[in-house]
Amino acid sequence: MLAQRLFDLPHYQLKNRPNNRMFVTKTNGVWVPTSTKDFVEEALNASRGLIALGVKPGDNVALVSTNRIEWNIMDIAIQQVGAIVVPLYPNISESDYTYILNDAKVKTIFVGNEDLASKIAHVKPNVAALEHIFSFDHLDNHTHWKELMALGEQITPEQVEDRMREVKNEDLATIIYTSGTTGNPKGVMLSHRNILSNVEACEPPIPADQNSRVLTFLPVCHIYERMLHYLYMKIGCSIHFAESIDTIGDNIREIKPHVFSAVPRLIEKVFEKIMAKGDDLTGIKRQLFFWAVKLGEAYDVKGKSPMYKAKLAIARKLIFSKWQEALGGEIRAIASGSAALQPRLARIFLAAGIPILEGYGLTESSPVVSVNCFTKGIRIGSVGALIDNVEVKIASDGEILVKGPNIMMGYYNLPESTAETIDEDGWLHTGDIGEFIEGVYLKITDRKKEIFKTSGGKYIVPQVMENKFKESRFIEQIMVIGEGEKFPAAFIVPNFLFIAEWAKRKGHDLGDGSTESMVSNTHVIARIQKEVDAYNSLFGNWEQLKKIALLSRELSVEANELTPTLKLKRKIILGKYQKEYNEIYL
Repeated sequence: MLAQRLFDLPHYQLKNRPNNRMFVTKTNGVWVPTSTKDFVEEALNASRGLIALGVKPGDNVALVSTNRIEWNIMDIAIQQVGAIVVPLYPNISESDYTYILNDAKVKTIFVGNEDLASKIAHVKPNVAALEHIFSFDHLDNHTHWKELMALGEQITPEQVEDRMREVKNEDLATIIYTSGTTGNPKGVMLSHRNILSNVEACEPPIPADQNSRVLTFLPVCHIYERMLHYLYMKIGCSIHFAESIDTIGDNIREIKPHVFSAVPRLIEKVFEKIMAKGDDLTGIKRQLFFWAVKLGEAYDVKGKSPMYKAKLAIARKLIFSKWQEALGGEIRAIASGSAALQPRLARIFLAAGIPILEGYGLTESSPVVSVNCFTKGIRIGSVGALIDNVEVKIASDGEILVKGPNIMMGYYNLPESTAETIDEDGWLHTGDIGEFIEGVYLKITDRKKEIFKTSGGKYIVPQVMENKFKESRFIEQIMVIGEGEKFPAAFIVPNFLFIAEWAKRKGHDLGDGSTESMVSNTHVIARIQKEVDAYNSLFGNWEQLKKIALLSRELSVEANELTPTLKLKRKIILGKYQKEYNEIYL
């Protein structure tokens, strides 16, 4: 690979695959492109400004914003002067901002909008090192980031190039703070080499080229989407920014993307909307719709009969073609990561001719370890074959261990945690339990720390159970509980929108229609219990949920119940719902 540092990638694109639509942003209803040439020039001018500001090699500079081109420009600009990029999630708590900014001794931070600017301004008195706050939006009482450019007019391009030459492939490029399910965030140190090795290994599996359009909406501060941005730069794709999570459907129809990435939760939401449209159909159209869905549920990538394939061809023409149109009509792949995807959804979307390529990785592995793809094969229920140059072995207790050029340098300021996570032989201990299918395809079965025992000594694997129960259209979220108790149970957040529609169809009175009235409604409780009983039959007697508690509010990142990547913060949730827990077990 010709690029030795991450900031080489836009320069590589300019030389080899220049693109007049490198990044595309919707402004005042119009999609406005930025060329590779203009992007490289903007990053150079921002680097000049950083040098003028006094940013030194090795300084930690923070970025906190939703996805926008300014983030990408500053990401490259910061690296070009030898400084370290510290990306922050826009939706974490002020206490997390305070902790991270102090831990990294951040002097300079770039913020996106007014809400984020006020958050950072609020914590600034508690962050001793913080001196400069620049905003991407024009805000009162805040310095606009373009003023940095003006500051840099006294600095020559040659001074930036001198800084760039000093940066080596093995140098630290970024510190990404992972908001774990317990304790303070830990800063994962990733080098240029770490991330570039992942970019190189992920190029063959992704069905994209320099003529491809991609849509981006997952937070670019997360290593998964960020690595993909670097990959798109190398390939020469046009990267389109979704306006917001609420406009994704419209943006997809406008852009007609070839590739985009998603988390399973979003794919579940897309499927729920598709099924809701199916419910509205009547007569033969409704029968055909649900016939196609049932056919999709039986799909597999191999071993299907000629008769099945003939039926599938009909279903794709009559029903699934409309699903494809809803996703722009040109989709080649949806890259799914961050959490486990329901195998049922993978089957249905693959049957529909919408390939969902599920992968696996960690921030600590830059991030991709394995991926289902056309080049190495797809196995539903697995997270695919290993990418090139990455090794995996399964420890005696089932834990997945990973080794390769993508493994982090360590945790920032935490040598003991680093030693606990990366052993003397260089194997990263992931904390995930897994196995190989056919000796090739990695399958994740659970989180090591989340497996628990009942008082009878029986092991419960909550993630596998939760993923299966979430297949129910009545269940939005679920957390299996029962460590040290006589039996497993669960907190369940119902799918309130679907239940409202179901109750109307069935003629059930939901009172004032509030979520509180729904979870106390006898018809709702009975119907969800019926779902639980059906899914319970798929598990051993000791695993079956004996009791449930319905929660009236969706678990959220804002309430500190989910991590920014939507993983359950189990201890916090248990603490918040102690009353419901006691009603189950006392």
